[in-house]
Amino acid sequence: MTNFELYARELAWPVDWTAVYHRTAPLLVEIGFGGGHFLAELAQQRPEANVLGVEIARPAIRRGLKKLQTAGVSNGRVLQASAEYLLWACCAPGVVSEVFINFPDPWPKGKQTHRRLINPRFLALLAARLPAGGRLHIATDVADYAHAIATDLAQSLHFESVYETPFVTEVDGRLPNGRVRTKYEQLALAAGATCHYFTWQRNDTPAAHEFPIPQETPMPHAILHSPLSLPEIADRFTPLHDTAGEIHIRLPMLFKSQQEHLLLVEAYINEEPISQRVGLLLKQRADGHYLIGLSEMGFPRPTPGVQLAIACLARWLMTLHIDTAVSHHNLPYSLDPSSVTRKP
Repeated sequence: MTNFELYARELAWPVDWTAVYHRTAPLLVEIGFGGGHFLAELAQQRPEANVLGVEIARPAIRRGLKKLQTAGVSNGRVLQASAEYLLWACCAPGVVSEVFINFPDPWPKGKQTHRRLINPRFLALLAARLPAGGRLHIATDVADYAHAIATDLAQSLHFESVYETPFVTEVDGRLPNGRVRTKYEQLALAAGATCHYFTWQRNDTPAAHEFPIPQETPMPHAILHSPLSLPEIADRFTPLHDTAGEIHIRLPMLFKSQQEHLLLVEAYINEEPISQRVGLLLKQRADGHYLIGLSEMGFPRPTPGVQLAIACLARWLMTLHIDTAVSHHNLPYSLDPSSVTRKP
């Protein structure tokens, strides 16, 4: 029986898509598949291809799964993740043959437009993952968004329209052959909306190397000696935060274990293209030293952001008593306690 759902925590960086689909075939990606109608139809129409849908919302994942199961296809999969995570972390350069983006959220208010998916940086990411000849298909019924997309594509060094114009509409009568209608699209057309359809092709201009595949680090840890007890440490905890380059962390809460000699610190870590909520353990060893490490709860990935979070917690611990000292650590950061930043 086909397992249609992929789990981000189980995927390697990058993913071996041949192993996932049990065959070598072009990879087609639909970003934001919504109800899953287009995704399932695409899998049916393109049996020679591996089809992957990515969505953030869990209800959409359930709908996509149901559509694929009902369609009886074996070449479709869904993944709950952001488009940036999928492309940046999971896809090696040149591995994605075609990308479909149907009616992305236009964020119509002036202060929201920066949240639109399609922008110059996202196009640069697509260019880094599509091979020469790879295609980008976009559909929108928002004229303002269509013209913004057209401007961004025209300014890109890596894409060229397959049409003589940036996009075509229903009026032009030049839609891609066999295009599957999304449910939203059918409703928009019935209401008299004009849909704008883009098909742009990746040229052979090399992409900049600004989206390296993330790397997992050796399991990060720090060992410290302190005359303070665990209850004393817990009582003096205050929320912390730190930043290093594009990595941002928050340590908002600490929890005490009732059974073991340990504390658990909640950590939020944002580092492109990964966001994680993890637990950091502060555990007293038999020799009296304190070990700060990563809890396995939630299948965390040991990344540079996790290294920074552990370093932040170790620095804070050193501020609590003058006799606290570092015995050992494998972190690429200084543990100088003068750099501790408490959350206001």
